[in-house]
Amino acid sequence: MPELLTAWQIADGIRRKQFSAAEVLAAALQRIEEKNPALNAFIAIDPEAAKAQAAAVDAAIARDEDPGALAGVPMGIKDLEPVKGMLFTEGSRAHEGRIADHDGVSVARLKAAGAVILGKTNTPEFGYKGYTENLLWGPTRNPWDPTKTPGGSSGGSASAVAAGMVPLCSASDGGGSIRIPASFSGCYGIKPTAGRIPRAQEHAPTWGVFSTMGPMARTVRDAARYIDATAGPHPNDLDSLDSTGHGFESAIFAGPPRITRIAYSPDLGYAIVDREVIDQTREAAAALAAALGAELVEAGPGFADPILAWLTIAASGDTRLVDAMTPAQRELLEPGFARFAEYGRQVTAVQIAESLETRHQVNRSMTAFFEKFDLLLTPTTATTAFVAEGPPPEMINGQKAGPSSFIPFTYPFNFTGHPAASLPAGLSNSGLPIGLQAVAPRYADAFLLQVSAIYEEACPWSYPD
Repeated sequence: MPELLTAWQIADGIRRKQFSAAEVLAAALQRIEEKNPALNAFIAIDPEAAKAQAAAVDAAIARDEDPGALAGVPMGIKDLEPVKGMLFTEGSRAHEGRIADHDGVSVARLKAAGAVILGKTNTPEFGYKGYTENLLWGPTRNPWDPTKTPGGSSGGSASAVAAGMVPLCSASDGGGSIRIPASFSGCYGIKPTAGRIPRAQEHAPTWGVFSTMGPMARTVRDAARYIDATAGPHPNDLDSLDSTGHGFESAIFAGPPRITRIAYSPDLGYAIVDREVIDQTREAAAALAAALGAELVEAGPGFADPILAWLTIAASGDTRLVDAMTPAQRELLEPGFARFAEYGRQVTAVQIAESLETRHQVNRSMTAFFEKFDLLLTPTTATTAFVAEGPPPEMINGQKAGPSSFIPFTYPFNFTGHPAASLPAGLSNSGLPIGLQAVAPRYADAFLLQVSAIYEEACPWSYPD
């Protein structure tokens, strides 16, 4: 079966005995062999482990048992989460050659749902930046233009999905790391409400409540099925949410949600944005509003740029990570990551408290905003993809830009924990994807998936050949 099916088509087809998990896996491994050398999306593949998982799925089918909702779906796992028996480097020379001795919680739940884990996808060192490049594995490249980055930090997952190597990958998002690469690579990426998918690893997430697990997918339905398989509380995650009592995939077929007013903000009041990005996302926002039968208003929530408060908390988490390393490991760190962690060393307890107060007030602004509007739309990123090796552009729309200026729309909603998704909004004049970010009220993940599915039907997207 050389054709690439969606994740839900694969799983349902295997469960109906239309084809086998072994056939699906063989096709995925062939696509990876053909495409990965030019893109460097996967940094490790374990065909034998994957074949054993696929064989177990096929054996269950032969016994007329249901292997799960992701039966036989070949998947990559971002190299910030452990998969037992596979490399677990976190994109760092400090962990070169390390092999995981256990599965992360999401990985265990994906396997329980029948997914076939075939390898690890690339990430910047410890996921600290918005493009995927590191000293251990090198840069990952964008299938739309291999000279460009697919974004980060889930860039390996985005590149693999956009290129059609696999239909679904794991991802995570502490400042935009699902939505940035979804935007740059033309995928569907959703960051669920903070705590929806537990982060119950051995140590606390270095970026605390900012870090959220989620999928990188080719379709909205695939993403919803992924969330169904991985969401739900875990006793080792102090912030994990209780189950909702309904399925996320089934929610997208529950009929159109009631929406009357949608807000579109081209800059959130502070961002510098490429004119082409604004024009394309404004057009996409109008198309979504028309599909929903809602009024579209240009408006924003009105908070000031929270970048310094976000950095204060995020960087101090990476300082803790560095301090737990040996001196020899510290010598292997990238200079950029070391500087980021060193910034956290300057942070005082009072500054942390002030940042948490800023977080509280930004969230209050969003609560008041959602009393007036059902949904907030923005560009996902301020630019299209830049060179694969970095750095980010120093100028945006003719104005001087800082290193985080290309991601002004993503980190605020890690700060507040709101569910947010990047929807493919079209291509730039140079043929690079542009993303439209949709932000929903806290806990309204099912609503966001419904909206995304309506947009997908009204404005279907495609992928590079």
